[in-house]
Amino acid sequence: MAHEYDVVILGGGTGGYVAAIRAAQLGLKTAVVEKAKLGGTCLHKGCIPSKALLRSAEVYRTAKDGEAFGVEVDGVKLQFEQVQNRKNTIIKTLHAGIEGLMKKGKIDVYYGTGRILGPSIFSPMPGTISVELADGGENEMLVPTNVIIATGSKPATLEGIPVDGERILNSDHALELEALPSSILIVGGGVIGIEWASMLCDFGVDVTVLEYGERILPTEDADIAKEMTKALTKRGVRIIVNARMQTDTLAVNQEVSIAVTSGDSTETYSAEKMLVSVGRTANTEGIGLENTEIVKERSYIQVNDNYQTKESHIYAIGDAIGGMQLAHVASHEGIIAVEHIAGHKTEAIHYANVARCIYSYPEASSVGLTEAQAKEQGFDVKVAKFPFKAIGKALVHGDAEGFVKMIADSKTNDLLGVHMIGPHVTDMISESALALLLDASPWEIAQTIHPHPSLSEIIGEAALAIEGRAIHF
Repeated sequence: MAHEYDVVILGGGTGGYVAAIRAAQLGLKTAVVEKAKLGGTCLHKGCIPSKALLRSAEVYRTAKDGEAFGVEVDGVKLQFEQVQNRKNTIIKTLHAGIEGLMKKGKIDVYYGTGRILGPSIFSPMPGTISVELADGGENEMLVPTNVIIATGSKPATLEGIPVDGERILNSDHALELEALPSSILIVGGGVIGIEWASMLCDFGVDVTVLEYGERILPTEDADIAKEMTKALTKRGVRIIVNARMQTDTLAVNQEVSIAVTSGDSTETYSAEKMLVSVGRTANTEGIGLENTEIVKERSYIQVNDNYQTKESHIYAIGDAIGGMQLAHVASHEGIIAVEHIAGHKTEAIHYANVARCIYSYPEASSVGLTEAQAKEQGFDVKVAKFPFKAIGKALVHGDAEGFVKMIADSKTNDLLGVHMIGPHVTDMISESALALLLDASPWEIAQTIHPHPSLSEIIGEAALAIEGRAIHF
């Protein structure tokens, strides 16, 4: 028996379930096909579990540093099993919430593997979905008017470095560690690698980061990368840049060891475990794309501004299309796709205005153009950096390292980018994102009276600084 729907969404991750909720709000009969659990990578293998572990690492670090606050703490001990239990409880709570939202929206959920079929007796166009149910039941046939592909991504691999889940891990494996290793080599100094480096360092693990590029955090502003390098190095993390791994020297025994060339020298690095953190690749294999005219570039599905593929009734969003590969981006893409299906006027995402966050210690966040990007695009820029050490609340908080960097067009005074590193900056970046959305100038940000004492004062001070009017520094 075939089941007809206005929209069937392949994948119940952040992009998929948000799209489903919006579709239900718009009165569309909606179904979600999910291979594992609702919430996808973000909830089960990414954003939420990693941030839960990072929070535990922060509390552990703060407890050990209690004497600086006049709080004497004896016998601080990390209970890693309880750290993992707390993480799992958070996941279960949020997972139950998503299941409740599906019921509230009367959204049908099929647990299994969905595959797009070509033209058939069910439909003259490709798009019918055959669902191989996870419980082994007879395949379900779903006949949608529209399809949204939201199948997400998985950790990328590195040729010559075979991930075995025991000694050589990806981020999925690392989240399920039953015990902390004494030492680890992290291959890749991007956002995920740096978050893991920070977390494991706080947990007392000896950490070495091997980054192929000239610096860590290659997509962020150079000043942020420099400050992060300084902060992590100060805490004991070894960071090797321009790292060329000699994969033929890889040895996996009681430890993992590999020879690495950086500059003119070659050194062998060893650790109890290795974490391969070199990005993510789209889950677009085995879902029936060969039965359609959909175009892929590498593993990523090509779409237009409304997220339509070459098959105009089939949409794709989130990690499956590449781009920023952020949960909040996938959610917004899903909403736009659904609203386009419903005939609403949509506004294309201006990706440069999307906030990006790194939840390490120190935290970092950014929105808009880096200084280098602004110059490459021909802007005559003016730049200001304002330090947290001049902010009273940062001193009260006990964390006054870092800064806010603001970039503007010197000709028009338009805001071009804001980059932050320091305490709670992932919670403060949204003000700058709103400023970019509303085409605000630093003058307008400076006119906003920020409460005192607060960490957010630094944004107003940076805006004053770019005008040459900084008050407290």
